Amino acid sequence: MIGFFIALISGALMSIQGVFNTQVTKASGIWAASAFVQFTALLVCLGAWLTTERGNLMKVFSVQPKYMLLGGAIGAFITYTVIKSMENLGPARAVMLIVIAQLITAYVIELLGIFEVEKQPWEWRKAIGMGLAIIGIVVFKWK
Repeated sequence: MIGFFIALISGALMSIQGVFNTQVTKASGIWAASAFVQFTALLVCLGAWLTTERGNLMKVFSVQPKYMLLGGAIGAFITYTVIKSMENLGPARAVMLIVIAQLITAYVIELLGIFEVEKQPWEWRKAIGMGLAIIGIVVFKWK
């Protein structure tokens, strides 16, 4: 149950962050805003690490396969694409499309067992759920 609430908080924070980042971009430019976002995230993460774990920071480099270290670089492009989508579509439409893209991508990763994820069987109910979510976007966007 705690995972459910954490996921809800995560979704809310992503939406709020996207709106904030879009406003910062208007004052500074997209890459300056993205750099600021990533830098402040680094500071918060280092502060949290110092007050909680204090383990060996360099252990992150022991991860296998090494391409898993690209998460931070992907994060920079996530920041960019969220800002651009919110700028062009508005927060509600952008977030709906982002969530659907996340859901479909995550399900494909599970189905194919990509990136060291345990392979899961196809389930019609999940496909129907994604279809309903897509229909929800169409209804929401309908004028």
